[in-house]
Amino acid sequence: MMKTNAGRFFEDYAVGQVIRHAVPRTVSGGERALYHALYPARHALYSSDEFARMSGLGASPVDDLLAFHVVFGKTVPDVSLNAVANLGYAECRFLKPVHAGDTLRSVSEVIGLKQNSNGKTGVVYVRTTGLNQHDAPVLDFVRWVMVRKRDVDAPAPETVVPDLAQVVAAERLAIPAGLDFTKYDFTLAGEAHRWGDYAVGEQIDHVDGVTIEEAEHMIATRLWQNTAKVHFDATNREDGKRLIYGGHIISMARALSFNGLANAQMIAGINAGAHANPCFAGDTVRAWSQVLDKAETAAPGVGALRLRLVATKGGAPFALRGDDGKYLPQVLLDLDYWALMPT
Repeated sequence: MMKTNAGRFFEDYAVGQVIRHAVPRTVSGGERALYHALYPARHALYSSDEFARMSGLGASPVDDLLAFHVVFGKTVPDVSLNAVANLGYAECRFLKPVHAGDTLRSVSEVIGLKQNSNGKTGVVYVRTTGLNQHDAPVLDFVRWVMVRKRDVDAPAPETVVPDLAQVVAAERLAIPAGLDFTKYDFTLAGEAHRWGDYAVGEQIDHVDGVTIEEAEHMIATRLWQNTAKVHFDATNREDGKRLIYGGHIISMARALSFNGLANAQMIAGINAGAHANPCFAGDTVRAWSQVLDKAETAAPGVGALRLRLVATKGGAPFALRGDDGKYLPQVLLDLDYWALMPT
């Protein structure tokens, strides 16, 4: 009897299917330190317990994207082990800060299926919830993945494409209990720019760049226990290259955005996201942002800023799509998210 698992293929999914993912993960302080070693992450709330306490929190949480990567990584063996690519995100809300010592697990529900016209692959839509040791949700999100078929002659399922919100409404953002920026120290945070200094439509070139290294990508992917074959096995792609994990690019771009958005401390939601083009070792990642919207919150001194974060591997900043409406070839990531910052 075969005891190994080749992973799910497109025809193995059904709308309504619920998957409880294996291997819960206890987040440690070492993991937090390694996250800051992998990325130039410098947001003060995630770097200092004292700064976090001054902001109304008991201690510094781990970076929101670290929690996202852990929850995401749990889903890979069941959702995207045989993926061609992770295509996009929607309706992501960060519901509760994660601290060192918390244990995270993931549960997903299949909410959509669509076979591609080539008959060899299909798109699987899942809604994933990350829960802590108290069974309290810490984040949830929708993503869709292009997955290979095991048998190209297997009949196509009924097409179900979920109707997803384009934006997480500002009133649905979960503001961490106790968060208070009325005593915010802008000097310690690194920049003086506050929520009121940003205007809708404003664009920010984050200036800095980081060349992606194979070793760092492999460490990051293993750290999040992401087992997708395209990230590890060079024979899985015709070009013989290992695809850089999209979450690595998200974290790199977010870290680069510190220069110009140092006070965009917490990610409260991800409205949409697309990995526009593949990234490989040797590419140099740069980032720019555009302010899409602003909203007040009920928390003292806290405003929400809706931002588009774009990661590129070259070209002029602020260039996104060509005349044909498609992403330009140098664009790696287009991420629409809400951040919390002092007013």
